Amino acid sequence: MVLLFYGIAALVGYAFVQLLEIAMKWIVNWLLFISMGAVLAAVGGKVDYEVDGVKFEGYIENAGSKAPMVLLIHDWDGLTDYEIKRAGMLKDLDYSVFCIDLYGKGVRPTEIADRKKCMTMLTGDRPKMRAYMKGALAFAKEQGLDTDNCVAMGYCFGGTAVLELARSGESLKGFATFHGGLDLPKGQDYSKVKGEYLIMHSITDGMAPFSQLAEGLEKAGVGAQLICYTGAPHGWTVFESSRYAEKQDKESWNLFIQYLEDVLK
Repeated sequence: MVLLFYGIAALVGYAFVQLLEIAMKWIVNWLLFISMGAVLAAVGGKVDYEVDGVKFEGYIENAGSKAPMVLLIHDWDGLTDYEIKRAGMLKDLDYSVFCIDLYGKGVRPTEIADRKKCMTMLTGDRPKMRAYMKGALAFAKEQGLDTDNCVAMGYCFGGTAVLELARSGESLKGFATFHGGLDLPKGQDYSKVKGEYLIMHSITDGMAPFSQLAEGLEKAGVGAQLICYTGAPHGWTVFESSRYAEKQDKESWNLFIQYLEDVLK
């Protein structure tokens, strides 16, 4: 009986030790996962998130919990190294940046036809476009970025998206566009807009939508700077492209940086 008792006790003790080891491994792995997430939040990098059941892959540059934030919206080819480079330039100036993804994880069209298709899927469904942007903002807030002290900016299609977000009444400090689409969709107006606006446009992109936007912002009574560049073809900010215009790119970027300093207190 004594031997049986000690045998049972030994088995129980062994089982307890094994369970304890399993529990410790789980705790260590969990803490490692949490610490990796903290490191990502601190130094930036690609991040997966989800809006309305759709998976997206964005990019974060985190300059610290008290840093003002820029929400950066990509061109018609999706979130690429170009936006990531601009995000790094802003991080160097102590701004946190969230480059959002409006197309979906892995969707980075390279052919013109595919880019048009991806873009028109959203310009043809404005409620979906707004939902994706608002979901991205909510995700940024969850990551500790300061969405209460934030400016949205975008290039080309991204500029179109920025103005769509503005017309939704989103309470950001400001909205800035570089060679963005300025046309006003049917049934919309600027009655709900808030914040300060910086619109940088090319004369070769046409003046009719530019004038319409100016009138809409004037009527809404919001602060705005609307700048038109000569000698700057559409897409003048895209490095190493045939349309790149260095003088206008540097001028518009410096103007944007001054705008951020003025708007993000």
